[in-house]
Amino acid sequence: MKTFEIIPFDETYATHFYDLNIEWLKTFFYVEPFDEEVLSQPKTYIIDKGGHIFFAKKEDLILGTVALMPTSNPLVFELTKMAVLPNQRGQHIGQHLMQHCIDFAKAHQFKALMLYSARKLENAIYIYRKYGFKELPVEPNSPYKRSDMKMELRL
Repeated sequence: MKTFEIIPFDETYATHFYDLNIEWLKTFFYVEPFDEEVLSQPKTYIIDKGGHIFFAKKEDLILGTVALMPTSNPLVFELTKMAVLPNQRGQHIGQHLMQHCIDFAKAHQFKALMLYSARKLENAIYIYRKYGFKELPVEPNSPYKRSDMKMELRL
């Protein structure tokens, strides 16, 4: 049972977007310059470019976040910047955020969602496959050095 709501981006929560993602990156990888730039200015790099950011919120606490960033194809969005508070992991918050993005994408008639990931994130890869994402080759100019896989969900 979901005990939180999923809300759209509001500038009030921009620091939560940054903090959640920086913590996740430092825990599992490292922060790349591209990450720092996007995370510190989500309105500029995501919202103003036609993207979307969602937050899982319980009362006054932001539990997690995710973004849909536009790609060169206006009907394909990158599912990215998903992070959940460390003490809230394992409660399916990320799965609820992902389902929200899939439902949102279908409602807005997107053709596909794509994402970059790393094989070492076995739990994440399992969840992506569970939701129907299929692996694609990673292009040589991938925006993330840490990514060794790319996946897509056709809608």
